[in-house]
Amino acid sequence: MTFLWAKSTTQVDDTVQRFLAGEDVHWDQMLLPFDIRASIAHARGLVKPGLLTDAQASAMVAALDELAQAHASGAFVLDARFEDGHSAIESVLTERLGEIGKRVHAGRSRNDQVLVALRLYMRDRLDKLVNHLGASASAFLLRAREEEFTPMPGYTHLQQAVPSSAGLWFAAFAEAMIDNAVLAQSTRAWVDSCPLGTAAGYGVPIALDREGVAAELGFARLQVNPMYAQNSRGKHELAVLSVCTQVLLDVRRFAWDVSIFNTAEFGFVTLPDALTTGSSIMPNKRNPDVVELLRAACGRVLGATTEIASVLSLPSGYHRDLQATKGPFLHAVEHTLSALALVPTVVKGLTLRADRMRQAIQQETYATDRAIELARSGLPFREAYRQVAEQLDQLGEHTPEASVKARVSAGACADLRLDELTARLSSICP
Repeated sequence: MTFLWAKSTTQVDDTVQRFLAGEDVHWDQMLLPFDIRASIAHARGLVKPGLLTDAQASAMVAALDELAQAHASGAFVLDARFEDGHSAIESVLTERLGEIGKRVHAGRSRNDQVLVALRLYMRDRLDKLVNHLGASASAFLLRAREEEFTPMPGYTHLQQAVPSSAGLWFAAFAEAMIDNAVLAQSTRAWVDSCPLGTAAGYGVPIALDREGVAAELGFARLQVNPMYAQNSRGKHELAVLSVCTQVLLDVRRFAWDVSIFNTAEFGFVTLPDALTTGSSIMPNKRNPDVVELLRAACGRVLGATTEIASVLSLPSGYHRDLQATKGPFLHAVEHTLSALALVPTVVKGLTLRADRMRQAIQQETYATDRAIELARSGLPFREAYRQVAEQLDQLGEHTPEASVKARVSAGACADLRLDELTARLSSICP
């Protein structure tokens, strides 16, 4: 194993080092492209303070580009030769460029190296998250238009409340996904600061071109204070996981609805075979496994959040404990993206059974409509409420369609404002 920190007198215990390295090589496979990108910017930034010549920087950038391509193609793989991705980068540069390669680490530490790689990863994955949220919102909006006035029961406390519509149900999740995209974008702006050049948390006696490096990497600003840069490790991860949690809370609620509505007792929706699996013993079964695993996805993110938060009970500065935040964070973010990518498929694949939904609407659910009718005729609403409560068997003639079309308040069944939601979505995901 290659160690950046090894001295001539260093004695290495393999068992200890395997424990210290942990799963870094595994997770750094994912971070290596971002680490290489930051190393390219850092190499160019070493020219201004005179630590590299233009020619040396160009040679280093060319070697880093080759490494990035080799990693992308699978020709280069992180393995047990390296302690982590940072070690691999410096080892490869030294092997290819000799003395020039040994200069890459001037002015930086593995501490700010991992920070900037993670920060670049966060921006990239938040952008992907916004794209997935846009696709999900679009799928929900399409179904809301298709089923705008399709009646279905509305529920509170899992008890029928008032007649509603499938359009309202789909539109609810469309707006949730739009709001989640706004949250993801604002979080991206919050994490969009460059920690590179803060080294181990106390700066370096070199006039590093931190602003130029940050600009090359596309950051909106510097993370100025070196100690704060180290103290922010884990905080930014929790912010990103908070977005993932918000997203998967909505996915979990949608998955719960589909799970219930897909039961024989409800029979409101059916799922295509591609989104179900069979039982190993019961020939009659088709199980909604995709929906159930979407329902479970939030738990992984909440678990990672708890794991990371428990590690962050630390004093100022870098501590090796922080290494333990990398795995749960990356795993949770990737799982969120994988889960969310399936949501449009589920939404498009649902078949609604309009007859079952309409027939399920009970007569008593028109009670609120009747109370409002009496209130509009001049009776105080509380009196109307009591009168209707005492005469639930005398609600008169009502139909689900009439009830749905009478619900004209902004956002309600007869005024879903789908164009407004579409415009909001377009402003986020043009």
